[in-house]
Amino acid sequence: MPDVQIRHRQGDFILDAAFSLRAQWTVLFGPSGSGKSTILRILAGLIVPEHGSIALAGRALLDTDQRIAVPPGHRSIGFVTQQPALFPHLSAHDNVAFGIRHLAREAREHRVSEMLRLFGAESLASRRTPRLSGGERQRVALARALAPAPDLLLLDEPLAALDDASSQDILARLLALPTRVLYVSHDLAEIWRIPADVIFLEHGRVTATGPLRHVLAPHRDRLLQQLSG
Repeated sequence: MPDVQIRHRQGDFILDAAFSLRAQWTVLFGPSGSGKSTILRILAGLIVPEHGSIALAGRALLDTDQRIAVPPGHRSIGFVTQQPALFPHLSAHDNVAFGIRHLAREAREHRVSEMLRLFGAESLASRRTPRLSGGERQRVALARALAPAPDLLLLDEPLAALDDASSQDILARLLALPTRVLYVSHDLAEIWRIPADVIFLEHGRVTATGPLRHVLAPHRDRLLQQLSG
């Protein structure tokens, strides 16, 4: 049985998708408007679909038939979008610490330092969000999302607004982690080198799944155009 089975209507658009997350990295790929971000928001618990079920690590997070809907903060899922929603009145340090307030102070401080260091953001610890660049905010947002050690990290085009050097650096740091990741993109050039499975989404439906390069091979000409552009 797939880990995720969901059906949801938004106006005239119907999302009807079923898939499993078996690889450490899975790319959710498809054109704009195909339902990628909606799937991530459903997985995170920000949207409750009309019908469906979600299981992660053997735990039911959603089952509309059984009236199960685990709240977002209790799903062990991290979520980072293209526009990171950091708290503007808090420092980078306090943003990262926000989701692990239950830890003892020493353990919390150690984890915050570890996460900031992981994304090359140690020097940003005392800065508040308005003083951070776009790339710096994204590094802090990733550190915050990973601080609670989630079972799954959802990434909704988090590198789209960054320069190439920052994007490649952050992506390399993410790929080195053991965390399971579901990565949304419609940029074939960006994902081509990622060792991942892919879920190909079109018009709200999964049309193909499997090893990324195998599934997306028919789109190789478009990839070459992007790389040479």
